[in-house]
Amino acid sequence: MTYDECLNIMFHSLPMYQREGKAAYKADLKRSLEIDTMFYHPHQNYKCIHIAGTNGKGSVSHLMASVLQEAGYKTGLYTSPHLVDFRERIRIDGKMIPKHWILDFMTAHLKTFQRLQASFFEMTAALAFEYFKQEKVDFAVIETGMGGRLDSTNIVNPELSIITNIGYDHTGFLGDTIEKIAAEKAGIIKTNVPIISGSSDVVANHVFKNKAKSKQTDIYFAANNYKLINFHHSETLMHVTYTHKNSPVKITSDLTGKYQVENIATVLSAFDIKKKDWNIPDESIEKGISNVKTNTNLMGRWQKLSDKPTIYCDVAHNTEGLTHVINQIKSFTYENLIIILGVVNDKNLQKILPLFPKNAHYFFTEAKIPRALPAKELQKEANNFGLHGNLSPCVSDAYKKAKEIANLEDFIFIGGSTFTVAEIL
Repeated sequence: MTYDECLNIMFHSLPMYQREGKAAYKADLKRSLEIDTMFYHPHQNYKCIHIAGTNGKGSVSHLMASVLQEAGYKTGLYTSPHLVDFRERIRIDGKMIPKHWILDFMTAHLKTFQRLQASFFEMTAALAFEYFKQEKVDFAVIETGMGGRLDSTNIVNPELSIITNIGYDHTGFLGDTIEKIAAEKAGIIKTNVPIISGSSDVVANHVFKNKAKSKQTDIYFAANNYKLINFHHSETLMHVTYTHKNSPVKITSDLTGKYQVENIATVLSAFDIKKKDWNIPDESIEKGISNVKTNTNLMGRWQKLSDKPTIYCDVAHNTEGLTHVINQIKSFTYENLIIILGVVNDKNLQKILPLFPKNAHYFFTEAKIPRALPAKELQKEANNFGLHGNLSPCVSDAYKKAKEIANLEDFIFIGGSTFTVAEIL
């Protein structure tokens, strides 16, 4: 079996939520626990930080890992989905897992995984946990996939749990109210493991507070600890000033999306709780936040692709995330706005399409995955909200045509789905 054949088996022979949708959803942890026992609980060999949330959990995961790296710790990072290369999901100190490691692992255990009918996510989590064990990491930052309570990663016993912002996403699985969605995310809260909430939603935080109380653990709310005073950014850096304990705190980051303000506050709150136990100097926190892209190779978060015309992409794909992104687009000065838009078929278009500006020229497109909403359907729905433009059934074609019609002073944005951005990158 070659490496490409190995990936083909993982992606196509077994269901994966990101590509297939409901066919991949597993409503219990029984199989994850069975696989974990088979590998003798590898995650017990290092300190874990477990992170869930609707928006921001990927950025917070990378921020946490970057700080730990700056403090001199060998740091594993497990995230999803990937944008360009499957190996982005599993990194140590920013470096992707080697191809030969994946191939050797899958060759040795594929028959067992097939016998158990393991999902893509269950296999990938097992691969990550075992890789981190064999490579003797000090810390592993573990991002959940969808939800939390029933996520394949929810077998770890972390030193710290973090739940980022909560919004409406995957409502067919997690529930159709903030309270229900928050309850699923709160499933990662464990007895005597402190929890940081990065959410500013009152309902969600009430759910988290009650869950923490039932688990006899302390909960900390980032929005109460760090209040925004000032924010400004250049093309490459963001400068933020918070109030913390009645004193100003100034932070610089190479993540320039304004929505990162909440994520950085969450990370600062996390290290307020644990920096003494983990021996994390303030200097490492500052350097880690300012060098996330360099340290962990984070992509797809308000990422600039070109100067003239100005081109940005972002993986935001729900109401809360897109609201932040579109507001940031409006802060720019440009002649014409061009938007390349592609979404997946479970999105509530009645909620997200009204967010988009009517004065933009659109290229409606679709990613090359089964879950993609056909471009024709997206265009039809968008027209109902006064959004008009061209039909491009291929993301690369939409990108090519958008650049052809753009002037040097125009602004092009690519988004709507992680997979739309992935094909551009």
